[in-house]
Amino acid sequence: MGILMKFALKNIKAIIFDLDGVITDTSDLHTKAWKKMADEEKIPFDNETSEKLRGVSRQKSLEIILEDAKNKYGFTKTFTDEQFKELMERKNNYYVENLYFITPKNLLEGAKDVIDFFKSRGYKVAVGSSSKNARLVLKKLEIENYFDVVIDGTEIVYSKPHPEIFQKVADKLGISCEKCAVVEDAASGIESANTAGMVSIGIGQEDRFKKENQITKLRFDNMKDFLIYLYDISLPK
Repeated sequence: MGILMKFALKNIKAIIFDLDGVITDTSDLHTKAWKKMADEEKIPFDNETSEKLRGVSRQKSLEIILEDAKNKYGFTKTFTDEQFKELMERKNNYYVENLYFITPKNLLEGAKDVIDFFKSRGYKVAVGSSSKNARLVLKKLEIENYFDVVIDGTEIVYSKPHPEIFQKVADKLGISCEKCAVVEDAASGIESANTAGMVSIGIGQEDRFKKENQITKLRFDNMKDFLIYLYDISLPK
């Protein structure tokens, strides 16, 4: 594994991190916010549907929720464009309310150390997150000034698995895509990285990354394991 990783990272000049599930984990906050909105509208919402929302934009998430509710539970209520927008905004308001309780203690174990590892060795580090609240989360985590570039959901047209977000990060860094690696916990994000021609590094169980074009170049169960392997291969400073 170490030899494979060292080869995979040999020509890399920049590391792009997803935010949720990689640096911190706000998935529970997203789930609670979607569940609260869904309950208010009597929209069926289960754990299987919640898992599908990982790494997906707000609009796509609501589309998935409504599609699952229809296909699995026979939910037939429809919403106008204005009502659809209001549902997304309501969910986001619930989510943002909870974000204010985030502190540096919500950094995932090993995440800051991985970022520091690459920064100390001269790599460019960046965030590419579909979340429109990414900058607020980084501020609450007190790491908003750690990164050379941050691109969030307010700056893209196409959400993951489209490669736009990572391509924009690379362009802003001034580094070609093939010299960038992406650290992602979502299959849609891995697909984005692969499509962009970047080295994809998955964080999470292997069965999460099993579909075509969602196979990771490298994978670790968590950021702590990623850090251990980085020290094992001893990338030069």
